[in-house]
Amino acid sequence: MTTKYTPQELAKHLATGLLSFPATAFTADYDFDEAAYRKHIEWQSSYDVAGLFAAGGTGEGFSLSVDEFPQVVRAAVESSRDEVPVLASAGGSTKQAIANAQAATEAGAEGLLVLPPYLTEVDQEGLFNHLDAIASSTDIALIVYNRANAIYTPEILQRLADKHPHFIGFKDAIGNIEHLARVRAALGDRLFYLGGLPTAETYALPLLKMGMSTYSSAMFNFVPEFALKFYDAVRAENEPEVSRMVRDFVIPYLDIRDRKHGYGVSIVKGGLNVVGRSVGPVRPPLQDLSEQDLADLDALVKTVQVSA
Repeated sequence: MTTKYTPQELAKHLATGLLSFPATAFTADYDFDEAAYRKHIEWQSSYDVAGLFAAGGTGEGFSLSVDEFPQVVRAAVESSRDEVPVLASAGGSTKQAIANAQAATEAGAEGLLVLPPYLTEVDQEGLFNHLDAIASSTDIALIVYNRANAIYTPEILQRLADKHPHFIGFKDAIGNIEHLARVRAALGDRLFYLGGLPTAETYALPLLKMGMSTYSSAMFNFVPEFALKFYDAVRAENEPEVSRMVRDFVIPYLDIRDRKHGYGVSIVKGGLNVVGRSVGPVRPPLQDLSEQDLADLDALVKTVQVSA
């Protein structure tokens, strides 16, 4: 599939709808299960979703080998409905992130989410050099992920935006309101703003006021109707409905997610299991939901399926 959007067109498109990170399918032996993954992408892209990010955090991109990464991205690109663009991720060292960027470009991805550099503390000039090198290696759209050891100042974001027209977006996983206000004041409509806090639905309505018109929904993987209904309520600023859905589903979901470290990904694959669309286990060092946790999630999902 050839690129359908310019970076600027892609930014406008992504800003108007819900986004998600598809889980990557693995066999019982932890090999990439391409057939199951393609089936999952076909199902996910059949809904009115604005974009899918392959090989991201929920997609266990951190566990993919050098050879598997382009296989996953290409399978997503080829299996997604034409109207739903596929983006990929670029992480690790600068050299590895450049390799990801080039592989994703060759595989047909329309954009990249640039993850923080791997396990190293850097200053702002180092972050600029990291992003500058990645941006210089490809012409597809770039979104930066503001989290962990990669907290970008407005000044660095402005330098990147001035130098690289295909730098289009800012995804935030920190939730520092003052920092968001400063970024928005400096960059304005030059970027689009994407919510990326864990289980983004929890924060979606208040962050809408900060200019974040969209967010990445992990639960879209297994309850897409609910996720889209929730997003519509957020965009309509229907506070009573959002509050009801948070109370009845999101908070109980968080309670299960928080029982063990790493369950943020595991609960997504658990959800796919309970709706009859399994994509296999999570790879170590993550661990699958326990039988009790899976049973609790099953009961919770049934309440959504009935009410939705």
